[in-house]
Amino acid sequence: MQNTKIQEEWFSKGEQYATEINEMVDFGEKNGWENWKGKEPEDKRAHLAEGVFNLLKAANQNGDVENFRVFFPPAHTPMIPLFENRSQSIEQLQFISDQKIVFMTGTSYEKRQAYLLDHDQVTPLDENIQAVGKSRQNNVFAIATPGKISTYQGWEGKLINEFELNQTVELGITELIPFNDGSKVLLVTSFGIYLISQKEEKLIHPLNEDNEEDWTPDIDMENAALSNDNSYIVVGDQSYDHRILDPEGNTLGSIGAQSSYPHFCLFAKDDSQLITNSCHFYNGITIGINSDQFVGADIEAYTESDDYTIIDEEMRVYAGTAAQDYYILGDAYGYIKAFDKNGNKLWRYFLGSTISGMTLSEDGETLWAAAHSGILHKLKLNKGLRDTHTIGSGNHYEEFRLLIWKDEPQIWKW
Repeated sequence: MQNTKIQEEWFSKGEQYATEINEMVDFGEKNGWENWKGKEPEDKRAHLAEGVFNLLKAANQNGDVENFRVFFPPAHTPMIPLFENRSQSIEQLQFISDQKIVFMTGTSYEKRQAYLLDHDQVTPLDENIQAVGKSRQNNVFAIATPGKISTYQGWEGKLINEFELNQTVELGITELIPFNDGSKVLLVTSFGIYLISQKEEKLIHPLNEDNEEDWTPDIDMENAALSNDNSYIVVGDQSYDHRILDPEGNTLGSIGAQSSYPHFCLFAKDDSQLITNSCHFYNGITIGINSDQFVGADIEAYTESDDYTIIDEEMRVYAGTAAQDYYILGDAYGYIKAFDKNGNKLWRYFLGSTISGMTLSEDGETLWAAAHSGILHKLKLNKGLRDTHTIGSGNHYEEFRLLIWKDEPQIWKW
């Protein structure tokens, strides 16, 4: 009887909240937020969270998650008190094949753990793995272990190269991007961005251009991207504008921030465009420049120009992926949003908590997106909504979400 009462309250209040939020956001986007005179909707289910979580654990143990989900559609807001001390970042998601991905828990300065997710089965990998990256083409994987980075042809495939690390050996790895032939690796850290090859660990960002004696490459909000054909590298951080480099790390152009701090960059799937995001607190601006401008690019900061296209003027972008002809970007507020190359918003979809990583299947139909809440979501794109509790305009089917929390002895599927 008690379960029925909890279920009815969870369902009805969740449905009402999702409806009200969607109506408010639709209004704000169409008419301007300054014209919204209504109240901010509230999700009043926090008092149910502990009970629902215990029922979720029981459903996992009894193999009854599908049935549980019908009666308890997942939600983010009521669960916030539960994951405040348990949450962890889920990063470096890399698509392998079919319904299989690899990902890491923990940030660059924490002890990390790598996992394999195959359909809904999660397997911990070697605890020595410190970072995992994948090439833009040719299915090359890079794996960092203490003292070295190895590149492989395919997941668990033939070894291509091993790079022994010296000057970068102690650095926590924000991102690892191998070149398409496994001959080099782009290494992104908060103590500089490096081009790792057999001959050197070359610091390519930031540069000590004034030859200052006590200068260090210490940076924040470090971010980089490698074009799909490996012809261009983009680097940036909080204090330095985005720069476009050649594959050897030589500067070809620069892109000034249109908001305060350079925060994220990504190439279109066909390399026809590069987008860069700069942020201010939890908001930001994303612009795109076309490939015929990469060499010699000179976009002035805070200056309107015909040399770039405004993609978005709201998001502080933390993670993103390029689909066939559009981008999926994840922001500080827990939304993922899709934009085409002209800056038209295609859809938005709320997951909750700052988005920390995502990867897209080769056919563009399945998206895995993770957040700092310690939750990993698997979405079937454009397959129709699963329930009436979805917040957003994206017509996506959430196959499941995994609660990968620090203090839990196991991973809970919802």
